[in-house]
Amino acid sequence: MNSWDAGLAGLLVGTMAVSLLSNALVLICLLHSADIRRQAPALFTLNLTCGNLLCTVVNMPLTLAGVVAQRQPAGDRLCLLAAFLDTFLAANSMLSMAALSIDRWVAVVFPLSYRAKMRLRDAALMVAYMWLHALAFPAAALALSWLGFHQLYASCTLCSRRPDERLRFAVFTGAFHSLSFLLSFIVLCCTYLKVLKVARFHCKRIDVITMQTLVLLVDIHPSVRERCLQEQKQRRQRATRKISTFIGTFLVCFAPYVITRLLELSSAVTISSHWGVLSKCLAYSKAASDPFVYSLLRHQYRKSCKEILNRILNRRAIRSSGLTGDSHSQNILPISE
Repeated sequence: MNSWDAGLAGLLVGTMAVSLLSNALVLICLLHSADIRRQAPALFTLNLTCGNLLCTVVNMPLTLAGVVAQRQPAGDRLCLLAAFLDTFLAANSMLSMAALSIDRWVAVVFPLSYRAKMRLRDAALMVAYMWLHALAFPAAALALSWLGFHQLYASCTLCSRRPDERLRFAVFTGAFHSLSFLLSFIVLCCTYLKVLKVARFHCKRIDVITMQTLVLLVDIHPSVRERCLQEQKQRRQRATRKISTFIGTFLVCFAPYVITRLLELSSAVTISSHWGVLSKCLAYSKAASDPFVYSLLRHQYRKSCKEILNRILNRRAIRSSGLTGDSHSQNILPISE
């Protein structure tokens, strides 16, 4: 194993560790907080988190073994199952992000009727559709024997070894990425750009009211005026930064892998195996970044994490104080006798 392979293996190990811990923490927060579970986006987050955990414990270790061994890391049946999961989880992850963007669009554009438009039943129907949509492609690939170990990515994934099926496989691969990656990307762009437009409109209204107030308060201190103007600028930047993070992480993680899969279909293009594995690692890194982008940095999840941490610390304090009390009573008893 050369230095490139060692570096890719280290990247995979780091991605697995971060993904496992962060997604497990999101799942614990969901189980702990009833307030989070009552909201419709919790179903989308739960679907995304469970998919990320499944990918972390099944697909990532097999890819790591493939990078280290430079061959198929498991038997044919296990590799077939991993390839099925890889295709399903990739599509399900992208569609889950699209669903979360639709939820935020409804919440921002229709704030007064959000609860009526996005109920738990509606979210459950959307999740059911995502599963059917995501299952259709690996099921078709399984029927056509297009699942197996792909040496370029050191992974069990979509692949075709028969030259006479090259055209059919190319059409299938193009349809899969169009109806998963491209569709999700279009939904993300349309919804989040609309959210950004509405957010800027509200910020502008707040800015107008603030400026009118500042004009009326002629005796206001210059530092207060400056602080108000600075807060206006920060509000605009915060909205833009959030939208850029949602769309940017989606592109950075998935686009290299999808483009590589499409270029691979052309016999005129030669792709390095190191780049193939790296693009696969970038796709896996989305599972590690999702908990921070969509969950853990939000107020409700931070609050839930603090409550869980306080409960653990309180239990330890009570346990330690109980042990101290027991030892103290044991020391006193012989004296009393």
